[in-house]
Amino acid sequence: MSDHPIAPVGPFEPPYYAVVFTSLRTERTEGYAEAAARMDELVADVPGFLGSDHAQTPGGLSITVSYFRDEESIKVWRADAEHRVVQKRGREEWYETYVTHVSKVERSYRFERE
Repeated sequence: MSDHPIAPVGPFEPPYYAVVFTSLRTERTEGYAEAAARMDELVADVPGFLGSDHAQTPGGLSITVSYFRDEESIKVWRADAEHRVVQKRGREEWYETYVTHVSKVERSYRFERE
């Protein structure tokens, strides 16, 4: 059984890109949920954005994988002015540490129980 509220997104027709954002949060939470919701809205409007998956442990480790059609889509998202402001606030308030991995997906497949 899973407590994930929705099924994972994908698969998408390769090749495409996955941006994996793994973070450990601070204890500060003020404004985080609102900012995260706004970023979800904003990235959905980026041409080439395909979707995202998110998981979090009770201890605060969080992994978000965002899928993009191409590198240009990722560049558009990275350069978004509102996103840049939230990134800065994240470094100042919400994250102890994070790492971002960008990878090209060559194969993708899915299993789903009937």
